[in-house]
Amino acid sequence: MTTNVAPFSALLLASTRCYAQKKLSAREAKNHIGETATVCGSVASEHLGSNSKGQPTFINLDEPYPRQIFTIVIWGSDRSAFGKIPAKLCVTGTISLYRKTPEIIAHSPN
Repeated sequence: MTTNVAPFSALLLASTRCYAQKKLSAREAKNHIGETATVCGSVASEHLGSNSKGQPTFINLDEPYPRQIFTIVIWGSDRSAFGKIPAKLCVTGTISLYRKTPEIIAHSPN
């Protein structure tokens, strides 16, 4: 018996693309942990953890550290792909929770 998985795969891909287009404010992100979405806001603070494992860059939207409400994490190995961080930006990815703060790890500037 042969099964055709192509239609299901196409449907799954199409629904994932539509779902990833959900736009949220930095404040709304906490209600969407585990979901893929686009989070937008103003850069409130930026910090390079040069002495931390992986040398992450932390970009906090709308509220600066230590009152941050949403963080974008860029690992040191990915940082060279990014240029200057604009004053306002959006990031798309899966929202996770780290130390009670929602975050998305950005791997590319796309």
